[in-house]
Amino acid sequence: MSPLLFYIPIFLAAVIYIARLAEIGTKRDTIAGPVRENLTLRLFLLVGTAVTFGSLVEYLLPHGPISWLAVAAGVVCSGCSFWLRRSAIAALGRFWSLHVEIRENHEFVQSGPFRWMRHPTYFSMVLELLSFALIFNAWITMIFIPLAYIPVLIMRLRLEEPAMVEKFGDRYRAYQQAVPMLIPYRWPAR
Repeated sequence: MSPLLFYIPIFLAAVIYIARLAEIGTKRDTIAGPVRENLTLRLFLLVGTAVTFGSLVEYLLPHGPISWLAVAAGVVCSGCSFWLRRSAIAALGRFWSLHVEIRENHEFVQSGPFRWMRHPTYFSMVLELLSFALIFNAWITMIFIPLAYIPVLIMRLRLEEPAMVEKFGDRYRAYQQAVPMLIPYRWPAR
């Protein structure tokens, strides 16, 4: 492989990583609420960092030829991840948070990607992690996603789902019955 081609996946991943850091650092007009816990956010960051840099390390180790189809799929996953997360943040507006925060005047959002799934930002995180593993053809690191990310996600959902039921009661229970939690496998009801 030519040296120029070797650096294309590294360049793509660097662009995605820098764009993600810029997105995290974006100041938003949000309403602060009581933070219910901080552990899952830290674990999300730890797993994300491990997958990102583990994918890079795996890429730098001797390996077979690069699958450019996988690289392209990774770029598509990344684009979908950014679009989905930004759509969810826009739909939540001032109620968006990196933490599990339920505010006094919290509104129940069912628009945008929340029509398709209850937790689109978590699904976007899965897509983002997959994007790095695909871009780097890091098949071993990809196994780490379900082994490390999914347990942390389950921890977070076990906090967030009851908090939403506590706040919105039967409205949220009906939403749970109608809208998939994470994977958008149903057409949204009108």
